[in-house]
Amino acid sequence: MKVFPFNIPKPQNIGLIYQEDKALYFYDKLHQHEEIQLCTIIKGSGTLIIGDAISDYKAGDVLVIGSNLPHVFKSNASTNETSFMISLFFTEGSFGHDFFNLDDFKELKSFFKKSLFGCKLLSNQQKIQQHFLALQQASNLKRFIGFFEILKQINSSKTIPLADFLSPKKYTDNQGKRMRNIMDYTIHNFNTNIDLQKISSKANMTPNAFCRYFKQRTNKTYFSFLNELRVDNACKLLVGNKDLSISEIAYESGFQNLSNFNRKFKEVKKMTPSAYRKT
Repeated sequence: MKVFPFNIPKPQNIGLIYQEDKALYFYDKLHQHEEIQLCTIIKGSGTLIIGDAISDYKAGDVLVIGSNLPHVFKSNASTNETSFMISLFFTEGSFGHDFFNLDDFKELKSFFKKSLFGCKLLSNQQKIQQHFLALQQASNLKRFIGFFEILKQINSSKTIPLADFLSPKKYTDNQGKRMRNIMDYTIHNFNTNIDLQKISSKANMTPNAFCRYFKQRTNKTYFSFLNELRVDNACKLLVGNKDLSISEIAYESGFQNLSNFNRKFKEVKKMTPSAYRKT
């Protein structure tokens, strides 16, 4: 089963959706779905853009992506390793409108609250990943039982939020396609010279209308987002490509001069590129 933009295809009469993604790249288009997504990365690494935030993902990670939270997985282009992710999708109403309102599930209220912004686990990842792997050959009933074990483990784990801001409105299909075009172009061209005229044309908007549109939906300016994406790429190069100089990394990440790169890097990471490489 493949995740389509802004919609998860659901088999008839199935409340819990199990999905495996195995490919050179994960689905790299911005998308959202009503279902909460619990997932673990078995193989692969890259950048996760979720809501208004940019972070990394790697093998062993366990992630929670909330209902209607726009997100995109950008696999590292420098590796030929097959990416592999196992996911479970469900909504609060998947098993009956009042199912999770039963007193039996009171302790899960904190989980649903955390899921709104998405979260990454800081503990119990290995144990939870084993539960995910056990679902591969399981029957629907055993997957349902395993799902609650995973949910219990996630609920008792230490987490960090993945997003800081929630768009006040769910994307319509047209809005989703527009934002997806913006993200798709940015993700694949962040290391080129992107000006306001160029990116606003991708959204079929005037520059002023585009600036308002992007800020309303991400709580940050487009160029703040673009610089964060460039800095994220620079971080990967600083760690993984020791032979590249800092100036070479700056240009490969889309910065036009070294002083601007150093300034923007420090704004995002609170340290200089050289200090980041050392740590």
